[in-house]
Amino acid sequence: MSETLPSVGEMLAATVPMVRTLNLEFVEASPERAVLRLPDQPDFHNHVGGPHAGAMFTLAESSSGAVVLAAFADQLGRAVPLAVRAEIGYKKLAKGPVTATATLGRPAAEVIAELDAGQRPEFPVNIAITREDGAVTGEMSIVWTLRPQT
Repeated sequence: MSETLPSVGEMLAATVPMVRTLNLEFVEASPERAVLRLPDQPDFHNHVGGPHAGAMFTLAESSSGAVVLAAFADQLGRAVPLAVRAEIGYKKLAKGPVTATATLGRPAAEVIAELDAGQRPEFPVNIAITREDGAVTGEMSIVWTLRPQT
């Protein structure tokens, strides 16, 4: 990627206001995985003093969007990435800052081949939400599509 192009984090922050609202931090964004961090912010706490479920959902969904943008940046002129459906499971109490790590569930080349064949491909992105001690507090799966531009 050219140094003059915006980073995935800059692109997401510019186009998705919730990323800025929650002050999400971009740790890593590559075509294979994206890692975002939600700082510990009392304004976004729940009734037990940890990050609100909605904030964690947004963190995980944003990390999935970052890996999708990184993996399919060269396809954005002909297709729009859209989330189709999501499922999240909250496993343990989260306290303090949390991190979401998203990975593509299918090889990008397979998805692009379907797009090349005139299809509207769907593909999963899997996300783990962890506390600073490494404990997994949540898991999410989001099915994305690349909708061809008309």
